[in-house]
Amino acid sequence: MLRPAVDADRDTVLAWRNHPEVRAVSLTTHVIGAAEHAAWWDAAMADPDRHILIYDDRGVVLFDLREDPASWSFYLDVAGLGAQLLPTWMRLEQAAVEHAFGPLGLTRLGGETLADNKQVLALHRRFGFTETRRYERLVDGTPTTVVWTERTN
Repeated sequence: MLRPAVDADRDTVLAWRNHPEVRAVSLTTHVIGAAEHAAWWDAAMADPDRHILIYDDRGVVLFDLREDPASWSFYLDVAGLGAQLLPTWMRLEQAAVEHAFGPLGLTRLGGETLADNKQVLALHRRFGFTETRRYERLVDGTPTTVVWTERTN
């Protein structure tokens, strides 16, 4: 189940985001400091076109409606989930898609995934996302292939 994030979630979300396995597949891989995270959190929480949602206290889903199409991303409590990581990940993606096309009322949703992240790309395909383009983006100063996937309702 998805619920709106509250300020008490801020530090937990930062810990999830800074896990080495999450950083390794992110578009920014540095360890995010408390001040940097707090600035991002405060800006996102104050913006009605950005949504931070907590999934069963085991992951976070981010929707950005400032773009066309709206975009989304997510990460999980990798350290805490252990063997439950994959089933939780699948349930999170299902809940995110339902939320996007239900309560948010979106007709299109897209997101960026590193081309090397075959697991996430496969999961997105399973939930109806298709690759629409590939492009290079700097990740830690290195040109890296990014895949944009999109789904329509």
